[in-house]
Amino acid sequence: MLFESLNIIDPILKAVQEEGYTTPTPIQAEAIPIILQGTDLLGCAQTGTGKTAAFAIPILQLLSENKVYDKKRKIRSLILTPTRELAIQIGDSFKAYGRHTGLTNTVIFGGVNQNPQASSLLRGVDIVVATPGRLLDLMNQGHLNLREVEILVLDEADRMLDMGFIHDVKRILAALPKKKQSLFFSATMPAEIVKLAATILHNPSQVSVTPVSSTVDIINQYVYFVDKGNKNALLVDILKDPVVKTALVFTRTKHGADKVVKILQKHHITAEAIHGNKAQNARQRALKNFKAQDTRVLVATDIAARGIDVDDLEYVINFEMPNIAETYVHRIGRTGRAGAKGTAFSFCDAEEKEYLRDIEKLIAKKIPVMENHSFPLMDHHPVKVPKQQGRGNSGHPAPKPLAKSAPKRWSDKPRATR
Repeated sequence: MLFESLNIIDPILKAVQEEGYTTPTPIQAEAIPIILQGTDLLGCAQTGTGKTAAFAIPILQLLSENKVYDKKRKIRSLILTPTRELAIQIGDSFKAYGRHTGLTNTVIFGGVNQNPQASSLLRGVDIVVATPGRLLDLMNQGHLNLREVEILVLDEADRMLDMGFIHDVKRILAALPKKKQSLFFSATMPAEIVKLAATILHNPSQVSVTPVSSTVDIINQYVYFVDKGNKNALLVDILKDPVVKTALVFTRTKHGADKVVKILQKHHITAEAIHGNKAQNARQRALKNFKAQDTRVLVATDIAARGIDVDDLEYVINFEMPNIAETYVHRIGRTGRAGAKGTAFSFCDAEEKEYLRDIEKLIAKKIPVMENHSFPLMDHHPVKVPKQQGRGNSGHPAPKPLAKSAPKRWSDKPRATR
């Protein structure tokens, strides 16, 4: 199935294609037609399955097909999400897919000065992506009202519950009109979430996708405990092996990506970076070079990596551990496509061990530790793993043959703030 078969309007289809996506993920293929019909939806899905686009694309289409020509734009769609990182990611998705629609969106979250957010609301906006606490603050100050909302999305509902936001959510729901389309997403369905969904949704259709942990079982995963200052040297050491023909390397920041590229180039390893500060044509050129293997290493931030789909990509390297566990799943999912084998290396320094624990909890497995390398973490007591074959004394695991990759697929991912 291709996106063309989902009856998506040309301005959005064009933007999707410009992002490099052709084939919808299962939740997109199921959810987009349902939402376009105006039906309420109950989705059981983890982050990393393509969930954001599954609701962003049809929301943009529904709002585009029913344009409102008021002098000042009113909030017509509200997306509630538990964390700043997820809110930013969702806002980026609406900007990307809606770039040719003329619709506007803004992201509302706490921890930063509220004035730019309040100013954006004052100018008028079609779509608001928000965390509950800051949204309530701005509502109480009179900076916005939700009486014109046509489509509501409650994303990551179980995390809302875990983080204590459910009471805030209920107060926000009370400010919304009764007549609206509601989309409810949760990775799990505890009793309180089921009860909340029943109060929000009216005759909903249901969509469920494979749990996230099963999608990473086919990928060989290893963690290297390494001091932060030795990560560059470890990366260069791994890339000395000609068996690693290409590698996609993830950093948390744009500045970090540029620094890694400079280090690799200094060691005569062809590398390019893609991130938000790069022009779109530069990002496309870098990806083209990587796919053609003219560039051996592509260094990416999570935000920029959304459109990366490379056939037979064998190696993903987490130069820095992601601070959201689901992001790890999406990062390593760039390899191991359609049953193919792939390998993911993660560099974990002392400050990142908490991130590693969150990741292992999410995927419900311990990631084997690679201990026989030249740059061990000074205070780490390693866990023994089976001796790898095929890499001499370097300690890096031997790659396994990969099957042919599937046609291009993609999914959204939660990402860090940069």
